[in-house]
Amino acid sequence: MVKKTVAEARRRTSEDLMEDLEAVNLAADWSDISQGLRKDLGHQLHSQWIKPIQVGGFCEETGTLDLYLPTEFSANWVQDRFADRLSLAWKIARSNVRHVRISVHPGRRQLPELNLAEGGLSSGRRAANDGGHGGVIAIANDHMGNAGFVSSVGLDPSLTFAAFVTGEANVLACNAAQRMSASEQPQFSPLYLKAATGQGKTHLLHAIGHSYLNAHPRARIFYCSAERFMVEFVQALKQNQMIEFKARLRSFDLLLVDDIQFIIGKASAQEELLYTIDALLAEGKRLVFAADRAPQALDGVEPRLLSRLSMGLVADIQAADIELRRSILESKLTRFAPLEVPDDVIDFLARTITRNIRELVGGLNKLIAYAQLTGQEVSLQLAEEQLTDILSANRRRITIDEIQRTVCQFYRIDRSEMSSKRRARAVVRPRQVAMYLSKVLTPRSYPEIGRKFGGRDHSTVIHAVRLIEDLRTRDADMDGDVRSLLRQLES
Repeated sequence: MVKKTVAEARRRTSEDLMEDLEAVNLAADWSDISQGLRKDLGHQLHSQWIKPIQVGGFCEETGTLDLYLPTEFSANWVQDRFADRLSLAWKIARSNVRHVRISVHPGRRQLPELNLAEGGLSSGRRAANDGGHGGVIAIANDHMGNAGFVSSVGLDPSLTFAAFVTGEANVLACNAAQRMSASEQPQFSPLYLKAATGQGKTHLLHAIGHSYLNAHPRARIFYCSAERFMVEFVQALKQNQMIEFKARLRSFDLLLVDDIQFIIGKASAQEELLYTIDALLAEGKRLVFAADRAPQALDGVEPRLLSRLSMGLVADIQAADIELRRSILESKLTRFAPLEVPDDVIDFLARTITRNIRELVGGLNKLIAYAQLTGQEVSLQLAEEQLTDILSANRRRITIDEIQRTVCQFYRIDRSEMSSKRRARAVVRPRQVAMYLSKVLTPRSYPEIGRKFGGRDHSTVIHAVRLIEDLRTRDADMDGDVRSLLRQLES
């Protein structure tokens, strides 16, 4: 009995040592991976989202590695935006890692989760036009019993054409995407969507998938990010399953690949994608790619692949102007009823959060979630207090001098007229517009603005601001002038 107890103790000690050694090795691998991500993502993103990650256990049988974050919100955020990148990094570091599971640390207590669709806090689901990262492809069994791509499961049900808000900046890309998903054969293929981060290209990819499935219920669709494509390609290569991989890939009716810029420099993967594009085009299949830059700006891409990517239609999504940003925010408000969001808050968010739509919608979500969780009313003061980080990152300091210079160029008058005493209408109206824009776009007070316009009294500035506000509601030409000036100044 004693011998058995001693043997069990020794066995446990040995197992503990092995577990400790494995933990040390995982920690060392994570240190290397984390440093690499820090270089790729920058200090701020890394510090906020990657640094808090704790490496959990690794299951040899399933090849699953657990990564823990302290809150549900951060876990969902990292899952949405960095899951593919983390998965690829771990698979490169350790060939036996097949799955990376991101979740909340089991020792942490969580706040109750609310659903944005019901008017509460979202847990990682992308919002309209936000261009979210990480296209995930669902892996399932096909009717032959083989591992295959079943992408309809991987399409976000909220990212449809109906939920996509259009404006001057994105109408071309939206119309092209709708043509690509229509029943009739499109006039161009492939479609290449080019947009900066968070401007809506991923939303359009999902919307194409949904619309095409509605028109062709039995269609097979392949949707993924370029990084996910790389992961599947490398796995097939390692497991000697390239024939099966190629056969499955070329059996799809619609190919949707996001963030194609991440396939840069991967010669073997580029070659496979090239052959796949040729095979699908020859059969009249449809292809859509999305990237943050034009095809010609993709460094390290083979000329043959480059020509295939640009041979159809390249549709550019420009940065959303203030009117489109406001429309997107207003489209979201229906989900929060009966919660009221004042117009001045919507206008403030639309004017201030300008970098991308994802941050814009995220700011609105955060503000409303905070108001609901604390029982406070949504107000301009609450927005300024709770969105400090987002606002400071987006706020570009527009000066009164810049406004005066832009207005003078627009109306073709001399800069000196901003401070002159002349009362001619051709001079007074531009001066009043510049005063109005100075109040709207800068934090300066009425007296400060007056001093910049030749030492005028604050009451003169107040009169100008109210006059232009009134004219915008009654005079379409004046409203058009102000909109055009706002676009110039905020671009």
